[in-house]
Amino acid sequence: MAKKMSGVLGLWSDESKVLVAARKVREAGFKKFDAITPYPVHGMEEAVGIKRSGIPWVTFGAGLLGGVLGLYFQYWVASVDWPINIGGKPFFSLPAFIPVTFETTVLFAALFSVAAMILVNGLPAVNPKILDPDLTSHKFAILIPNNDVGYSQGKVEDLLKELGADEVRLFYDY
Repeated sequence: MAKKMSGVLGLWSDESKVLVAARKVREAGFKKFDAITPYPVHGMEEAVGIKRSGIPWVTFGAGLLGGVLGLYFQYWVASVDWPINIGGKPFFSLPAFIPVTFETTVLFAALFSVAAMILVNGLPAVNPKILDPDLTSHKFAILIPNNDVGYSQGKVEDLLKELGADEVRLFYDY
């Protein structure tokens, strides 16, 4: 069940203004706020204070695990479990094992990356609250929940208006 929250939502129609506003909201001491944009805005992660994701490390580790397991499995089958001497070829022939090793590396990296992304993003999110239908096409928003540090409804509304929000309104059931 989704958490019931409320707070203040500020809407902008210009991406450069919302980028500056996000930086100023963070400088004002708010930590749990969110910026919502219809497309990626360069510099927004830094403005909001989002740290780099750990998913690339998951991908690297899973790829390494997949490569090692793929190579070990081929070694075990060809040299230990079912050794067959074919034309004097060595039981452990690394060049012959490279394609399968590469494929298991890619398979493990892809599957673990998708699983990590699903876990980190909290998916599946069922019936998320629609804050404003125009946020998917041409509007930008900053959303400050009421459980943020130093939240005061009047103070937040005044701050967002000061920062040039086209519209400021309360939201519920976030």
